[in-house]
Amino acid sequence: MNFFKRAFWSMKAKKGKTLLQLFVFTMICVLVLTGLTIQSAATKSGELAREQLGGSVTLKVDREKMMKKQQKSGDKQRFESTPVSVKSAKNLASLDHVKSYNFISSTSALAENFDPIETSSSDSDSSDANSGQQSDGPEGKEQGGQKMMQADVSIEGVTSTSLVDDFSDGTSKITKGRALTLDDVNKKVAVIEKTLAEENDLTVGDTIKVKASTDENTTIKLKIVGIYKTTSSGDNQAQNFSFLNPYNKIYTPYTAASALKGDDYKNAIDEAVYNMDDASNIDSFIAAAKKTGADLDTFTLDANDQLYQQMVGPIENVASFSKNVVYLVTIAGAVILGLIVMMSIRERKYEMGVLMAIGEKRWKLIGQFLTEILMIASIAVGLSASTGNFIAGQIGNQLLAQQFEQSSDSQTVSGMTGPGSGMPGGGLFGQSSAQVEAIDQLNIQVSFGDLMALGGIGLLIAVFATLLPSISVLRFHPKTILTKQE
Repeated sequence: MNFFKRAFWSMKAKKGKTLLQLFVFTMICVLVLTGLTIQSAATKSGELAREQLGGSVTLKVDREKMMKKQQKSGDKQRFESTPVSVKSAKNLASLDHVKSYNFISSTSALAENFDPIETSSSDSDSSDANSGQQSDGPEGKEQGGQKMMQADVSIEGVTSTSLVDDFSDGTSKITKGRALTLDDVNKKVAVIEKTLAEENDLTVGDTIKVKASTDENTTIKLKIVGIYKTTSSGDNQAQNFSFLNPYNKIYTPYTAASALKGDDYKNAIDEAVYNMDDASNIDSFIAAAKKTGADLDTFTLDANDQLYQQMVGPIENVASFSKNVVYLVTIAGAVILGLIVMMSIRERKYEMGVLMAIGEKRWKLIGQFLTEILMIASIAVGLSASTGNFIAGQIGNQLLAQQFEQSSDSQTVSGMTGPGSGMPGGGLFGQSSAQVEAIDQLNIQVSFGDLMALGGIGLLIAVFATLLPSISVLRFHPKTILTKQE
């Protein structure tokens, strides 16, 4: 009788031990397959998050360093921001991994030949200012040594409106005309809000005039090329100041906005935003940008990948946990199964001694034990494959939900105590965060690759659990085994 038949009859004769080994091996395979499947799903989800969010790097003045320099110099009266050179910004735009870029120059202005959308609070503030009372807002204050007049519209100078968060996330949408593009740079054109256009009977092709809020002699004419509709309600300050009202936001090429800001902003901008082709390339871009000789004593490269990190962080934690589960279960499973097999083999010493005494080769005995455990392993892999999707889905999504809850709690605490927490929206002219759907569930499916990996791990466990106990017994001579048998 060959050892394959002996393995089958041995398993049939000892059904209890066979079922015990099958149960243990099935549990091991289920846990290993769960870990492998969650890892695969987490990897795919991470790639999806990178595609959705990408990531960006912003070149802007390092306010912290500038304030420290001013404090050291004894000038604590006011803070003057240093503009970013357009030439320097374009040098970085030509680097690898830059999918698109947006140059931003923001300011406030006064409407000349049209009326801004007013609020009751702003009307009240204007009356107070006209009667000589001090206003709490920026209207009527000194800025840069000049009298800042009461601004009533905001000018958002950009390279392209499609790269502005409000347009990319659907908060704002072009309803008439067209959007601003790179071809509009150096042109005096504008895109205005629908409510502002309707209140002033303005349409595409009309011309509006705006005056700089710091210099009444600086006035520019803007031809309306597009009208957009916004669903934004603005921040809390919008009810107090007209220029913060989202209906009064006018988009222009960054060159037009910089022209309103005076000679200091000739060929200069407030900041440049570089959108990466993949969030994982942010570090490579920053390293390459530093080699271009950019003045990082004055400016800073701010990696705006917070949304990506918030979304991918929990996913990576789940993947890391599942990876550790695979390692731990593989090692522990091999040890546990090895002990069970060892106990079984020790109980079969007499059988082995008799077989070796009649001339059976040792390798065939090892082959018999290995065949038995491999037959059990194949059944265990099949059982785990049939239940793997359900179990992995339940465990994976539960772990991800816990990680997201912990991440949300952490973000809430940091948002309440972090810098700028008292400035909603990130500042007067800050870009809003992109609204994207969070990946709060893993698409867990057992793939052929996962089954192949499970098969390899199962084979490794089976070989380890069989060879070590077998060798420890079969190294003895048949006579020794039989004489020691009680």
